[in-house]
Amino acid sequence: MVKKRKKTTFWKKIRFRYRLSILNENTLEDIFSFRASGLSAFLVVVFFAFILISLTAIVIINTPIRNYLPGYLDSEIRRDLVDNTLKIDSLEHVLDVQSRYFDNISSIFRGDTVKTPVLPVDTLSVSEKNLARSKREEEYISNYEEQEKYNLSSLPASNTIPENIIFFRPVRGVISAKFDPRGKQFGVDIAAAPKESVLATLKGTVIFTGFDTNTGYVIQLQHKNGLVSIYKNNVLLLKKQGEEVVAGEAIALAGNTDKSSTGTYLHFEIWFNGLPVNPETVIVF
Repeated sequence: MVKKRKKTTFWKKIRFRYRLSILNENTLEDIFSFRASGLSAFLVVVFFAFILISLTAIVIINTPIRNYLPGYLDSEIRRDLVDNTLKIDSLEHVLDVQSRYFDNISSIFRGDTVKTPVLPVDTLSVSEKNLARSKREEEYISNYEEQEKYNLSSLPASNTIPENIIFFRPVRGVISAKFDPRGKQFGVDIAAAPKESVLATLKGTVIFTGFDTNTGYVIQLQHKNGLVSIYKNNVLLLKKQGEEVVAGEAIALAGNTDKSSTGTYLHFEIWFNGLPVNPETVIVF
């Protein structure tokens, strides 16, 4: 009887081990040989394919190559572009402000006219302005006065300013009206060129800004040691209430809002411990 051959299953076929030998052609000596099944060869190919795909994906994700893939990380790229644009704009603004600041400092040391900084000021006409104080301004002034009244009361009632304080000249010009407290002239009038830059005489805080029909735009600064400086008859204010200013910084533009006068001038006052001080005793005009 002829014996029937057993059918070889797929699992046995794939696990059947083959031997690969490398022989010397002349001597037929077995130089190198190894045995492997179809399953092991398939697993090796799969393993190396997985490694290759993984390395390729890592390279694409972590390098700029990903930007060349269509639709990949578009939202992230747009967000980065917007952030970088905003940062560049902010840096340009800071550099511009610093450049103008150093230009003004150089002009002060040379004795030249300080360049007026380009600031976003309100240029509406007087009739369009709301001259009444807002509730926020009233609260700020009230809180500030409440905090500072004890400091002022603890100081002696004297208008003798310490000699170690150096004042900046508020504007270039000549004295046209001198200090006369009996005639209710609590400061000096300084004749100046139209729209001349008005400078802060000391470092301080803006405590009041407003408009008066007789004295035009008014700005007041609070300084250390109970000192207050007042600048009247301006045509434009460059600072707002609550802002910090440094000595020599432009805060307004001098003008001619006094109807009784025909020339441009700045009315400048200094108050110390609640008493008016003759500006000519502390500043050389």
